[in-house]
Amino acid sequence: MKQRDLRPEFIEFVPPALEEGVLYVSMSYASAIHKCCCGCGEKVVTPLSPTDWKLTFDGETISLYPSIGNWDFRCQSHYWIRENRIEWAPRWTEAQIRSAKSFDESAKKNFYERKKLSTETPQHKGIWQALKNWAGW
Repeated sequence: MKQRDLRPEFIEFVPPALEEGVLYVSMSYASAIHKCCCGCGEKVVTPLSPTDWKLTFDGETISLYPSIGNWDFRCQSHYWIRENRIEWAPRWTEAQIRSAKSFDESAKKNFYERKKLSTETPQHKGIWQALKNWAGW
């Protein structure tokens, strides 16, 4: 049976058996986990990171961005979690799924390449490093 909403539960470790209708959030492991909202029973893991999902908690409700696209599951369900509610998306074609996967892979690669470059170049070392260099320290 399709879920209409999820109840957030903050945890450190994922329980051995996931409960239907619960979005488990582990800040220690920067992840949100739940059973697929279509009712198929698959475990959905959404890593929280600059290149994966972003979580918003307003003290009562949770939202995840972007949408959850379970492309590797038999159900291929696609939905958003907004303020604990499930908002279903239209079914995607294989071409749309391939395109989204390719885009995500490129975005991730570009993010980490930019991050690596920014830590390697002298202009990104900060004001204190520039002053140390200027002073000859």
